[in-house]
Amino acid sequence: MSIIILEIFFIYLCFFNITFANPEAKRLYEELIKVRSYNKLIRPIKNNSEKLTVYLGLRLTQLLDVDEKNQIMTSNVWLKQEWYDDKLRWDPSKYGGVDVLYIPSQQIWLPDIVLYNNADGNYEVTLMTKATVYYDGRVIWEPPAIYKSSCTINVEFFPFDIQRCQMKFGSWTYNGEQVDLVHINQTNGSTTIYGNNSVQYAIDLTDFYRSVEWDIMEVPAQRNVRKYTCCPQTYTDITFFITIRRKTLFYTVNLIIPCVGISFLTVLTFYLPSDSGEKVALCISILLSLTVFFLLLAELIPPTSLVVPLIGKYLLFTMILVTLSIVVTVTVLNIHFRSPLTHQMPPWVRRVFLQVLPKLLWMRRPKTIVPLQYQQQSTYYTNHIKKHSTTKFLVPLLHTKTYNKNQFNKHLINNNDNNFDQDIIENFDNENDLKQSEEINQSSSLYPNEIKKAFDGLKCIAAHMRQEDEEKKIKEEWKYVALVIDRLFLYIFTTACIAGTCGIILQAPSIYDNRKPIDILKSNRF
Repeated sequence: MSIIILEIFFIYLCFFNITFANPEAKRLYEELIKVRSYNKLIRPIKNNSEKLTVYLGLRLTQLLDVDEKNQIMTSNVWLKQEWYDDKLRWDPSKYGGVDVLYIPSQQIWLPDIVLYNNADGNYEVTLMTKATVYYDGRVIWEPPAIYKSSCTINVEFFPFDIQRCQMKFGSWTYNGEQVDLVHINQTNGSTTIYGNNSVQYAIDLTDFYRSVEWDIMEVPAQRNVRKYTCCPQTYTDITFFITIRRKTLFYTVNLIIPCVGISFLTVLTFYLPSDSGEKVALCISILLSLTVFFLLLAELIPPTSLVVPLIGKYLLFTMILVTLSIVVTVTVLNIHFRSPLTHQMPPWVRRVFLQVLPKLLWMRRPKTIVPLQYQQQSTYYTNHIKKHSTTKFLVPLLHTKTYNKNQFNKHLINNNDNNFDQDIIENFDNENDLKQSEEINQSSSLYPNEIKKAFDGLKCIAAHMRQEDEEKKIKEEWKYVALVIDRLFLYIFTTACIAGTCGIILQAPSIYDNRKPIDILKSNRF
């Protein structure tokens, strides 16, 4: 039976609303709103010439987003408003000691405070929370709101930038003679006042949730009295300034370090050998990588023509370096593959790039080192040729009265000894043998043409080999000139990369800003 009674009681509680209200508070509410015929459309003052002062404060709970591209700052705030309403006064002793009353904000007069620099069309507070009314007529209304305010983004030092956004609040209808705005901390004896109309810590950050992208550095406020062209009266507003500094870890890891690494890859172009055939391909690959970074940067920063961002300057500087490296690389490859048949080396090139610059660049041209075994073998061949020279046995044969061709062939074969190589040709060019060859030429008319043809062939072979050696020497000189140019620009581009990186990136002021963010100092949330 008891279980059935409990079930009936539970159903009764679910389907019927039971309100246990304070009768004194109810009587007070009816007295203030209904009996006194409270009009929420009229300023709550005794005399129309009086000025109603509204104290305005701002509590920032979260910095939701800073859109650099659209230049919009999205913030979650509590807009605290405080004023005195003479029509909402009472004596607590007449109402059972009730000294505070919570009244729906739709039932009382509210100052039409709007955000002047709103960016999404919602100028007023959308959530109408209850207002706290005290017996002396003091009204406190602190509704939450999400504002999208326009903020001029300065991308000069992006991503090492410091932005200063503002939120301008003021009455849309009442002029300064009707409703005066004063910051809630701007009271006599306050230590936060700087000047008559300025407050240093104007935004409450006790309930602020720290942002993952921005640090809050300063939150001052300024009270302004301005006259607009529309109206002869003056209007009062309070402008809150929020100075934020970007946290650079994300951009440093994902943008700055890869960009610096790609720029220093340009230096490796001049260290890569020309014979590899990959110098130009490496330059083009670096250029394509920088193009991708440019496309990524265009999605992050606002399309402004007023200033070039810092990272854009660095990417542009790197792209110029890569372009110049391509030009230098093509020139170096052109010099590397030159030959005596196509180009003749000027004397100044030989002096500058083969004598002067290698010493300045700490370069030493390698010399051809002949092994000891080949030196001994060459000496043996040379001595053997001098002893059994072809010309030495041909001259006696040529001066004999009778010439036997078979005897010449036999003598030639016996003296060959498989040593008829380059040393014979060099030995043939000696002065003594040259005189003997002249004697042979003088007697060539008396003897068969085979001997003359043999010596003509030797001369042709010797001249051809000398020409090949000379061409090879000149080609090696052109290659060495290209190597010197590579080494020269290796030093130049290394210096340019280091100087450009330090000169561009280190000019950002936030790098030297060692101030501790005030959101860490003021916020009670972690």
